Amino acid sequence: MFKPTVEAIIEAAVNKRDYMNEQLPRYFISTLLAGAYVGLAIILIFTLGGPLAAAGSPFQGLVMGASFGLALTLVIFAGSELFTGNHMFFTMSTLAGRTTYKDTFKNWGIVFVGNLIGALLLCLLILGTGLFKAAPAEHLIFTAAANKMTAPLTELFFRGILCNWLVCLAIWMSFRAKDDISKLVLIWWCLFAFIASGYEHSVANMTLLSLASLLPNAPEVITLGGWLHNMIPVTLGNMVGGILFMGMAYWFISPVKSKKVSNAPTEHADAVHKHVS
Repeated sequence: MFKPTVEAIIEAAVNKRDYMNEQLPRYFISTLLAGAYVGLAIILIFTLGGPLAAAGSPFQGLVMGASFGLALTLVIFAGSELFTGNHMFFTMSTLAGRTTYKDTFKNWGIVFVGNLIGALLLCLLILGTGLFKAAPAEHLIFTAAANKMTAPLTELFFRGILCNWLVCLAIWMSFRAKDDISKLVLIWWCLFAFIASGYEHSVANMTLLSLASLLPNAPEVITLGGWLHNMIPVTLGNMVGGILFMGMAYWFISPVKSKKVSNAPTEHADAVHKHVS
């Protein structure tokens, strides 16, 4: 039923694997970019949402959700490597026998670290702008970070599952869409749902939680321990969402016959796939 899309995603994963193995420094730069791109969208939605939260506006979630599509639009259209999207890619390619478990975990480890460094570098740039230096302790960026750092672990885990289900759905549908306008609309809807519903995304939280920790007026509840309290269950939840609800589910619906795993560079190993994400 969905075999052409599954095959396209598998081929993209193989290209990612080959580029990672053959051109690791260049590939790593693409992981930095994804962390920064998602972070730019976080800065946007909290810049817009801060005044609305202070005014008690009921439209805060609507405005923030409607603005976050920037994140995946940049990741997909500009091209970069996103940790959460690669859960779907490498699950399908490994189930099809085109990549190995070693390839998969190597990729996820490299991309997670790269996304984190990219997010941290963006935080340093934002600190340099002075945009949030006068933000009071009750500013939305602090209250949101504090809530994320103190929420129950199980709730964070399940929010992470639902979040990456939507993120990977956006990527999946971008492969099925025939034109760029359709892709933009599909990405927008999925990310609108994720932000407005209050789900948790590990890469987005890399910027939000780190920036909140680095700002001068951060309340005491914002700590490294709180950062880990959020990041660990959210990352695990994101993995379940991408692996089980997308990668395994759609491969099971439209399985691609296994092929012998090859570590030789593919014809396009010198170029990152158009849909790297």
